[in-house]
Amino acid sequence: MPTTTGKPTTLLAELTHRCPLHCPYCSNPVALTRSRGELSTEEWQRVLTEARALGVLQLGLSGGEPLVRRDLEAIVAHARGLGLYSTLVTSALGLTRERAVRLKDAGIDHVQISFQDAEREGAERIAGTPSWDAKHAAARWVKELGLAFTVNVVLHRANLDRLAEIIDMAAALGADRLELANTQYYGWAVTNRAALMPTRAQVERSVEIVDRAVERYRRRMQIIYVLPDYHSEFPKPCYGGWGAHYLVVAPDGRVLPCHAASDITTLTFDTVRERSLAWIWDESAAFRAFRGDAWMREPCRSCPRKHVDFGGCRCQAFALVGDAAATDPVCTLSPERYRIDAMLDAVASPEPTYRYRTMPGAAPAVGARAGDEG
Repeated sequence: MPTTTGKPTTLLAELTHRCPLHCPYCSNPVALTRSRGELSTEEWQRVLTEARALGVLQLGLSGGEPLVRRDLEAIVAHARGLGLYSTLVTSALGLTRERAVRLKDAGIDHVQISFQDAEREGAERIAGTPSWDAKHAAARWVKELGLAFTVNVVLHRANLDRLAEIIDMAAALGADRLELANTQYYGWAVTNRAALMPTRAQVERSVEIVDRAVERYRRRMQIIYVLPDYHSEFPKPCYGGWGAHYLVVAPDGRVLPCHAASDITTLTFDTVRERSLAWIWDESAAFRAFRGDAWMREPCRSCPRKHVDFGGCRCQAFALVGDAAATDPVCTLSPERYRIDAMLDAVASPEPTYRYRTMPGAAPAVGARAGDEG
């Protein structure tokens, strides 16, 4: 197996797990990193310097909520000095117009704001806290400052019936790009899967709605939409293959091939506090584990699609089968596909009850029911 398949182009820097939202689909691990375990300003700046030397061009500044870091502007300025294209991935809670100006002056290029629904009550119930006004005000400031602007909405059973309204809301906000991201069942979403999974009818309707919207907004707003994994015939490629183009640095410095990889408990992920980013990318056992195709078993090993979808998602295989080297059960050629079909057949439509995302020791989310707190 070759040491590497190339160099990374994109780094997602998860600056913190702290967040004012409590979204039940959050992809952060259930075991969240407390603030005292986070990388310092200087450590993050070193990570970005090493990433640029490794070939990274695009930087996502994410969390949790990156705005809770008081040193965010210093990190953004360092990225600008390195020539990185930087995107702030944010809930927008805590963003003032003054701070938006400081971030622009520091060098932020692009802002992606998450929205939960097209109407206040549903949005704030999903977020677990009042957030509607803050998000809409932040969208206005981003547009006024001339920054590239993306709206991101995670789709699930509670909001899919308002998909057309969600698309129109993003257009009214002036979004250059709309990402309609179907829930991926990692982290907190696994705990809430029964409440989040859409019905077949919802998914079928969503395709027609998006197709019409793409035509309607073709010259105004790019719309990105992909069918949910569980409703697909074949799995999606994981960032162009495991450890091929993409890496994530978690708040505590662990380096991952994707944001959900920490759920694979059979792998050990090295940290930038102990190893250089280049060594981790090229030599670490975790990044080498599923590169290339030598690790594949049947039916993947002899499948003509193995260099198209790379066997599917390793995190999903581990979550559903307990074996990260298994064929992604989403694939209709997988002997484990029956697990997906059983979950789809079992989807009902009761009023969803969520276990809201909370930091250890934090108060329960607004609207959480008894037993729902993290």
